[in-house]
Amino acid sequence: MAKKRRLDVRGRTTVITGAASGMGAEIARELERRGARLALLDRNAEGLAALAAELTGTGHTTHVIDLTDDEAVFALAGEIERAHPHVQTLITCAGSSMLGDIDQLTMDEMRWLMDVNLWGTVNITKALLPALHREPAAHITHLVSIYGLAAPAGRIPYAMSKFAVRGFSESLRHELEGSDITVGAIYPAGVKTGIILHGRYAAGIDPAVAQRAAAAQAAMYHTEPADAAARIVEATVRRKARTMVGREARLVDVLSRITPTNYWAPMRRPLRDAIDTTTPVTPA
Repeated sequence: MAKKRRLDVRGRTTVITGAASGMGAEIARELERRGARLALLDRNAEGLAALAAELTGTGHTTHVIDLTDDEAVFALAGEIERAHPHVQTLITCAGSSMLGDIDQLTMDEMRWLMDVNLWGTVNITKALLPALHREPAAHITHLVSIYGLAAPAGRIPYAMSKFAVRGFSESLRHELEGSDITVGAIYPAGVKTGIILHGRYAAGIDPAVAQRAAAAQAAMYHTEPADAAARIVEATVRRKARTMVGREARLVDVLSRITPTNYWAPMRRPLRDAIDTTTPVTPA
């Protein structure tokens, strides 16, 4: 297969979902430094406005959208195409987390997370494929997760959604072979964003217990968002198929391939407090 050429993002548009905060906002800042035009998507209107006010480039647009609304997403794709004649890349960062054991979670809670993390990725990708096909070279980057490599206890809906996004990304990459669109998956671990602290937890969990578990997970993060964003953008312009971000991601990638049925044994102890959503919080 011929080597895919590196993208030049200057003057071309990247669409970023989940752009109002976290990794999406950091990726937007990195791409603007490289001269890209941006279409920034999020359901958080206030966050989008704050990011847009911070950016100094021209030609950027913001779009308030609920990615679980398929009809609205496909309508938005036309709006983006009218504002941006050269949509070169799509980076999907939108997502949420969900704490809770299977006995604590409801079916509605698990379906909600699948709608956000999986279907919100699938619909914007499908909606923008015609625009991407019109470019001489284009790339789609999906943010998966370390939990799309290995599935821990206490994170069933999140792992389900991320394994599904991984499968979607790989199938789509194979489907688009021979076209001018390439597809890559990013597997971040330990990035210091607020996803776990601002994510949801099962209604059946004591809020104090959920906060303790989320804090324990967040304490394990050490990669700075700006550093992760630089790696993700570089993987995008290089059109890489698979990128690990963070030391833990590389370790878990190797571990899950070496021992695909027993990787949980060495992961259990470090994650003990982060997956404990049942032990009551002892008053100070």
